[in-house]
Parts: sequence; C-alpha cells; structure tokens
Amino acid sequence: MNRRAQILKVLTAGAILLAAALVPQAAGAAGSSGAAGSSGSAGATATARARVAADVLMGSYEPNKAWFPSSWWNSAVALQTIGDYMQRTGDRRYLGQLDNTFEKDKGKFPAGYLSGDELLGNFTSRAIDDSEWWGLTWIQAYDLTRNRKYLDMAVTIAEYVEGYWDPSSCGGGVWWDGERTYKNAVTNGLWIRLTAELHNRLPGDKRWLGRAQEGWNWFTGSGMINSAGLVNDGLKSNCESNGDTVWSYNQGLAIGAGLELWRATRNPQLLTTVRRLADAAIAPGGLVTDGVLTEACDAPGRTCDDNGKQFKGIFMRYWMDLADTTHERRYTDFVAQQAATIWDNNHDAADRLGVRWSGATPNVFDWRTQASALSALIAAVPQTPPVRSLSATTDPALPVVMPATGSTTHVKVNVGVQATAPVGDVIQAVVKATAPSGWTVTPSRTTVTLRTRGNAVPVEKTVQLDVTIPAGTPDGLHSVTASVTSGSQLSFTTRSDILVAHTADFDTGTAAETPWLWDADGSQSNGVQNRFADGHSYFVYRFPFPSDTTSASVSLTIDNQFVVQVSGDGQNWTTVATETTPYHDGENKAVRTFDLTPYLGTAKAGYVRISDSFPDDGWGGRVYHVTATYN
Repeated sequence: MNRRAQILKVLTAGAILLAAALVPQAAGAAGSSGAAGSSGSAGATATARARVAADVLMGSYEPNKAWFPSSWWNSAVALQTIGDYMQRTGDRRYLGQLDNTFEKDKGKFPAGYLSGDELLGNFTSRAIDDSEWWGLTWIQAYDLTRNRKYLDMAVTIAEYVEGYWDPSSCGGGVWWDGERTYKNAVTNGLWIRLTAELHNRLPGDKRWLGRAQEGWNWFTGSGMINSAGLVNDGLKSNCESNGDTVWSYNQGLAIGAGLELWRATRNPQLLTTVRRLADAAIAPGGLVTDGVLTEACDAPGRTCDDNGKQFKGIFMRYWMDLADTTHERRYTDFVAQQAATIWDNNHDAADRLGVRWSGATPNVFDWRTQASALSALIAAVPQTPPVRSLSATTDPALPVVMPATGSTTHVKVNVGVQATAPVGDVIQAVVKATAPSGWTVTPSRTTVTLRTRGNAVPVEKTVQLDVTIPAGTPDGLHSVTASVTSGSQLSFTTRSDILVAHTADFDTGTAAETPWLWDADGSQSNGVQNRFADGHSYFVYRFPFPSDTTSASVSLTIDNQFVVQVSGDGQNWTTVATETTPYHDGENKAVRTFDLTPYLGTAKAGYVRISDSFPDDGWGGRVYHVTATYN
C-alpha cells in the first residue's frame, strides 16, 4: 500500500458511523448551494479535483497533537476547509479527524505546545482572532454532524470574545489581542460572522443577532472600508483607518459577515453593501491580476509569510457563499476561473497546490498553501454534488532515478483510482498509460472494477505500472501520464514526473528540492534556502545512487540545533552529528559533509534525516543547500 493510500485508510469507525447519521445542512450555512460547474462531467471533475487536493492536505495532519504543525490559527482554518470539502462533496472520511482535534485540543496548554501563546482552554487564547477562527470551525463541525457539543463550544468561544468588545475605545469593536492594543478588520469580520452564524443555528436567539448587528454597524462605520470599497487592515490609536494593506481575507470576511447577517435579517441593504465589497475586489486596483486572485505578498520580489499563505483561501470561502447566495454570473465565473487557473498552472504531479495561483515562480508549496487553494476548488463543486466521480493519483509522483552508465532503469509507479457512485454500483475504469518516446510502460492499458459505496466513502483500487527508462536518457523531468475513464462523463488524468539526474545539488524551499525530499514529516519551509524541523519533527532526503556506486557523500549547509542521521534503507538510522549548543540565530551555519558509503547497502540508496537536538526549544536543524556526490 502506498503512502497516500495509507493516509486514506486511517479512518476511524466513528467517522463512518457519523456519516450514516448525517442530516441536511441548516439553511444559510456556508456551502449550501453551488457556485460553479454542473451535474455532468464538469461537476464530476470539480469534485474529483477537490478530493485529490483534500487528501494531500490531510496527509499533513498530525494525529497525536491533532493539528497541522506548527500553526494554531492556520490549523483551525485548514480543518474548517476540510469541513467545507466534506459538506460540499458528501465525502465524510475526515469526520474522525475533526473530532480528534476537538477532544484532544479543547484543554489548557502552555505556551509553545500548540501555539506561541498559552491556550486558556476551549480553544481560546490572548489572540482573540485565533479564538474566533476556532469558533467558526466548530460551527462547521456542527453543520456536518448535528452534534451539539460543537455548537456549544462555539458559544463558549463567542462568550469569551464578547468580553473584548469595548465601546470605550473608538465607540466599539473587538480588540485583536488580550492586551487590547489594536482593533482591526479580521477580528471584527470574524466576530460578525461568528455571532450571525450562532443566531442562525440557535432557535429563538436574540443575543447573538444583536451582537452581529452591533458589530456590523460599527465595522461599516469605522472607516476601515475605504472609498474604493476595499478593506484596510485596522485602526490607528486615534480611531482613524491606518490605510494598511488590503489583505484578501479581510475583504472576504467582510463579504461573509454581511451575507450571514443578511440571512438572519433579510435586510436588502446588506446585500447592496456586500456586492459593493465584492465588486471592488475584482475591479481594477482591487485584488485581481490578469483574472487571478493575487495577494499583496504574491508580488514579484515579495514572499507571503505563514499567515499570508492562507488568506486567499479564506476569501474564496466567503466568495463561494456570495456566488451560492446571489447566483450572479460575474461571481460564479470568478469561481470557475480561479479553480481552473489553480489546476492548470499551480498544481504539480504530487497534487500539491502552491501559494501563487498563477503558477508564477518562485512558488511555495506546503499545507497552508494547499488549504488555501483547496477552497477555490471546493467552490467549483456544484450545488448538488454529482453522485458519480472518478479521480486518480500516482505514487511516487516525483521519483528520482540516478541511472548507472549504459543501463536501463526500472521504476514502479502506482496509479490509485478512486470513485464514488450510488451504493452497490459497479464502475469499470479504463487506465491508459503513456510515456516518453523510447520508454516502455507495462501495462499500457488495463481495466479496474470498483464497487461503490456512495459519496461518503470513495472506493479505491491500485494499478502498478512498470516503467522502463532506456540507457542514455538525458537528465531532466520526464512525465509518465495515466488517464482514467469510465463512459463519456467520467475522466481524470494524473502523472508521475520522473527526474533523471546524475547529480544532486539543490537549494531547500524550492521546486528543485521536492523530488529528493522523501519524507517531509512536520518540517517547514519559509522560502528559498530554508527548511527546518522543530520539536519532534524531521525531514528526510533520499539519494538513489546508481547500482555501480562505490562511494558517496552528502554535504549540508546547516545550522541551529540539528541532529543528522543516515541510513541505507530509511528505517535503521545512525547518528553522525549532533549540535550540543542551543544556537538560535544560525551562528553555527556551515557546510558539513558526511560519508554515506558505509550505509549504502545493496540498494545503493542513501537517506539523510535532519531533526532537532533540543526538541523543547523550537530551534531545530535548518538546512539551506544540499549536494550529494558519488563515484
């Protein structure tokens, strides 16, 4: 079973039982109707793409701490996005992970365990906006399951946030932090959406409706919405708009807040304001470049930090709501355009989605960028998801081959075929494989039979391809493509990009690193020449040296609190270097070379693992550049 399949098989019995007990979503909840696509092949393809991307995202979920390492509010948004995916498509495989997070992380935790801040219990902290993100996540879980504990938690969070509404400063508004230093758009957009969602789910409520209306009136009168209809970041100490960057998530939250309050009141003026906000976002000078949603930090020469990586996805969550609510062509067309752009230009063979949706380089891929772009793919799924869908993935998607001189090389590529259809249906899927001229793929055509179980749990079968690479193949990426079809409505294409290389020499945090990164675990990259592993995380590079290799070594430009281990099989490790001084600022940065020869074994593969020598400190091994040589 391949690694992706293993992730999909880790499903709790509780998740499947919950799926059987689901009831339709409450009126007015986000994702209740479709933005783009149709019930035919376009809708099936949109569903399949969202499923593939969601599975990649959940591959980064860490079940022990029950989050996505190592960001607290980002984890809330990623889980909410998975909730949106399940709600939109009917796929219920990840209910168990939502509940795992709820049960494991609802307590109190010291600073640094799950967040930079101390967690006060019930998903609250001094970061008021972080608390609100979790409130929205648990409302989403309630919409999926009708389990009242999730809604009750959202109420508890809202009651905590309510204590930071302060009319003595700027006439109102929720403070951004426990120290009461800043009033901004994100905290108050979240507040309005959270309280309006609570009202729309609590029969007879007046309290939260009053809070939502009060929040909206204050926010729209605060000056943060500028004359162009764009939302600036916050207020200065004199209560005037600071004119700071128009981030897409602030714009999206303002749209989402107005929509949810409109559902509560049916006040037409709210929709007028929402349309003004939306039209400003897509107008010249707004948030779109050449038709693609673009963050300020996506501009050439700039880099989005871990927060900014998720902003566009939040915008698309509430744009989906806008398209669902109004059904206006300019809004639904925008959804379709973002989804198509992401899949065509910002999607690699491993089904990862990057931060720059246009595909511009340099691009960054991690679970935050995956969650963000996934929201656009979810928005493209039709109002009523198609009963039948078909998708495919490859594993390995980015293999490396370092061929021996004058020899052919063989690579095994698994094609995983997934399908949904009414319970008991049989789908016959034809798998056709193609490869570069002179290469051989066996089998080049085969048929798999899948007996389906409805939308809640897609079924999967795997086809193994034997790829023969001829001697003398030039270095570079070479694609093996698999197309999967069933009838005239269902089709999907996947590929494996095989890197043929005689040298390994790359910067971390770049596309050139990816084929060599055998196991990223919980490591992170904040840009070019930057990969690090804090706490109990690690990352592993694999070098499949030629079969005639007699000696090999690896050189790492590395610093901070590192442990370096080497292996010949990726399972049994030998420690070859440990930093015993708790460096924090890269003072020990140097090129260090390690002999891999004693560890190669018969397979001639070398594995190098980097981890943290002070796991409680948060400054684990950081690698900038990697070079592997052999004879």
